[in-house]
Amino acid sequence: MIELYTWNTPNGQKIPIFLEEAEIPYTLHPVNIGKGEQHNPDFLKINPNGKIPAIVDTEGSDGQSISIFESGAILLYLADKVKKLIPADPQGRAAALEWLFFQVGGVGPMFGQLGFFKRSQPPNEPAIERYTKETKRLLAVLEGELAQREFLAGEYSIADIAHYGWLRGLERLEIPLDEAPNVKRWLDTLTARPAVERAMQKLKDAAA
Repeated sequence: MIELYTWNTPNGQKIPIFLEEAEIPYTLHPVNIGKGEQHNPDFLKINPNGKIPAIVDTEGSDGQSISIFESGAILLYLADKVKKLIPADPQGRAAALEWLFFQVGGVGPMFGQLGFFKRSQPPNEPAIERYTKETKRLLAVLEGELAQREFLAGEYSIADIAHYGWLRGLERLEIPLDEAPNVKRWLDTLTARPAVERAMQKLKDAAA
């Protein structure tokens, strides 16, 4: 059983999507970051960094509970544990890891900074210009990759799951997908997956 602590954000959406796809039983514990619940002492015992998502695997490899934070680390841990949603061949696995870390090191921070400065008052135009440019550059990289294959690592994997929440939020950042038809095709494909639909609905219900 996986105890999942998360909220309905791009990073917070990753783990429930994986768990639904892999059909792993889990309990969703909403952590309302708008109310600062990520700083509660009980949650900080699981993630001392005070960020969502985090998990507790009550059935770790040695039979003991293990807690894990950082969305990329959680995805990799779960994929390796159940041997799902990560290619088995070395080349495919390397590709999945490349794109997973492309998201956690590039897409997430840059898209997140753009969102922050777009919401800030008064507007910081130099920052908005900088992060808009970088967001569009990263989007172009993804477009180029997805023009060559259906999914980022060739087959559907944790690399795609990691990117999903961030790319579906581009409209809110006023970044149109008109010039990224392959990203749009990929995004529509993931949105239509039943497991993704279930995960997104559970997150929505938990935040209600």
